[in-house]
Amino acid sequence: MAGLPPTFVKGFHDEEAVRKMEYSKLGRTGLLVSKLSLGGGTLHPLYEQDNEGEAIAAVHLAIKSGVNYIDTAPYYGQGRSEKIIGKALKGIPREAYYIATKIGRYGPGPSGFDFSAKKTKESVDISLNYLGLDYVDIIQIHDVEFAETLDIVVNEALPALEELRAQGKVKFIGFSGYPLSPLKEIILKAPGRFDTVLAYSRYTMLDESLLEYLPFFLEQDLGVICAANHALGLLTNHGAFSWHPARKETIKQGQLAGEYCKSQGIELGKLAIWFASQLKGPATFLVGMPTQEIVKINLDSFVNGLTPKEAEVLDYCLKNFCVEKSHWEGEEARNWKLNNIQ
Repeated sequence: MAGLPPTFVKGFHDEEAVRKMEYSKLGRTGLLVSKLSLGGGTLHPLYEQDNEGEAIAAVHLAIKSGVNYIDTAPYYGQGRSEKIIGKALKGIPREAYYIATKIGRYGPGPSGFDFSAKKTKESVDISLNYLGLDYVDIIQIHDVEFAETLDIVVNEALPALEELRAQGKVKFIGFSGYPLSPLKEIILKAPGRFDTVLAYSRYTMLDESLLEYLPFFLEQDLGVICAANHALGLLTNHGAFSWHPARKETIKQGQLAGEYCKSQGIELGKLAIWFASQLKGPATFLVGMPTQEIVKINLDSFVNGLTPKEAEVLDYCLKNFCVEKSHWEGEEARNWKLNNIQ
């Protein structure tokens, strides 16, 4: 059994579960974060999870079981995710977790982005109010690839966040995105000024693109957060939602894998997160867990690994349904134009 992390609170945590969890330093932040972390993206209505009480119970179960890193954003339901997580945190000691939220992305379509200093400062105050907190451990600039130029992010949002850090409202600063090249570019534009980088859906059963950029991120001493290893729900038995930005061919791959897993009585999502979590380098793997059942599935994957049958099914899926690696860079913006979404 492993030792106890600094976030352990006697009398609150399930000590046995906490000792089974693996913890790693999040880059230069020095924060010791759980290998499995809790994402608030699936509290967005797009994921069709509307049971607030169940979501709160899921947060409690995850944190008591050793998960100590939470991620959310204003964009997830225009504050819904932050509000629900804020309600959940009322029953959790502040020292038991680290929490991150974001700025920059607020609504659907291209008009939903604002990386100005003014909006950045306003957004952090709103987030703190929703979360019921005096500070967040990490603030992230959300989906930097959608900024008009990265210079706006570096010259407007970043200095505003540095000012808020000096005020004690945030401790560390990071950024996120789907395309990987802008993530490297913004690091080069502002060397030494970021603490974390979040890349989502770029190390999955269908896409291992993160491997090309991971060494660079680690060389910069950044805490790497590997998120959405289910590819935004694509690699689950539920399958892709109607809004998923991937091409039809990619969605079909996930659908075939999910159908096969169902026939074998196995959840594809468990296989997907286990597969991704074998990657060395990221400090934590961020997973949306809006229900207690999903929390238990993911904890089982991280703590106990796969059964022989699950390993066999994973191997079959990789060899038969996930042979053609693919991604959906540019597809979200393309869909906006096709559907005239503003």
